[in-house]
Amino acid sequence: MDNKTTKILQLGRKIFKVRKEHGFSQNKFAEMLDISREHLAKIETAKRCISLGLLIDIAEKLDVRVRDLIDF
Repeated sequence: MDNKTTKILQLGRKIFKVRKEHGFSQNKFAEMLDISREHLAKIETAKRCISLGLLIDIAEKLDVRVRDLIDF
Protein backbone atom coordinates (compact mmCIF):
# COMPACT_ATOMS: atom_id res chain seq x y z
CA MET A 1 0.00 0.00 0.00
CA ASP A 2 1.47 3.36 -0.96
CA ASN A 3 1.72 6.34 1.41
CA LYS A 4 -1.22 8.21 -0.14
CA THR A 5 -3.53 5.22 0.24
CA THR A 6 -2.34 4.73 3.82
CA LYS A 7 -3.13 8.37 4.67
CA ILE A 8 -6.60 8.14 3.09
CA LEU A 9 -7.28 4.98 5.09
CA GLN A 10 -6.10 6.66 8.30
CA LEU A 11 -8.42 9.60 7.63
CA GLY A 12 -11.37 7.27 7.07
CA ARG A 13 -10.63 5.38 10.27
CA LYS A 14 -10.37 8.64 12.21
CA ILE A 15 -13.72 9.85 10.87
CA PHE A 16 -15.24 6.48 11.81
CA LYS A 17 -13.76 6.64 15.33
CA VAL A 18 -14.90 10.19 16.06
CA ARG A 19 -18.34 9.56 14.56
CA LYS A 20 -18.78 6.53 16.85
CA GLU A 21 -17.56 8.55 19.86
CA HIS A 22 -20.37 11.01 19.13
CA GLY A 23 -22.86 8.16 18.95
CA PHE A 24 -23.86 8.79 15.34
CA SER A 25 -24.87 5.85 13.18
CA GLN A 26 -23.66 5.86 9.60
CA ASN A 27 -27.21 6.55 8.46
CA LYS A 28 -27.70 9.47 10.85
CA PHE A 29 -24.32 11.04 10.12
CA ALA A 30 -24.72 10.68 6.36
CA GLU A 31 -28.11 12.35 6.66
CA MET A 32 -26.53 15.21 8.64
CA LEU A 33 -23.97 15.63 5.83
CA ASP A 34 -26.59 15.32 3.07
CA ILE A 35 -24.73 12.41 1.47
CA SER A 36 -25.68 8.76 1.08
CA ARG A 37 -24.75 6.17 3.69
CA GLU A 38 -22.86 4.35 0.95
CA HIS A 39 -20.77 7.43 0.22
CA LEU A 40 -19.88 7.78 3.91
CA ALA A 41 -19.04 4.07 4.14
CA LYS A 42 -16.68 4.40 1.18
CA ILE A 43 -14.96 7.41 2.79
CA GLU A 44 -14.53 5.54 6.07
CA THR A 45 -13.02 2.52 4.28
CA ALA A 46 -10.80 4.54 1.90
CA LYS A 47 -12.69 3.41 -1.17
CA ARG A 48 -13.49 7.01 -2.08
CA CYS A 49 -11.44 10.18 -1.69
CA ILE A 50 -13.01 13.06 0.16
CA SER A 51 -13.35 16.64 -1.05
CA LEU A 52 -12.02 19.46 1.07
CA GLY A 53 -15.52 20.91 1.41
CA LEU A 54 -16.92 17.64 2.72
CA LEU A 55 -13.96 17.23 5.09
CA ILE A 56 -14.68 20.68 6.53
CA ASP A 57 -18.37 19.81 6.89
CA ILE A 58 -17.52 16.53 8.65
CA ALA A 59 -15.20 18.32 11.07
CA GLU A 60 -17.87 20.92 11.85
CA LYS A 61 -20.54 18.27 12.46
CA LEU A 62 -18.17 16.32 14.73
CA ASP A 63 -17.10 19.52 16.53
CA VAL A 64 -13.41 18.96 15.80
CA ARG A 65 -10.80 20.79 13.78
CA VAL A 66 -9.91 19.48 10.33
CA ARG A 67 -6.33 19.02 11.51
CA ASP A 68 -7.59 16.75 14.30
CA LEU A 69 -8.92 14.42 11.60
CA ILE A 70 -5.79 14.51 9.46
CA ASP A 71 -3.19 14.47 12.26
CA PHE A 72 -1.76 11.01 11.65
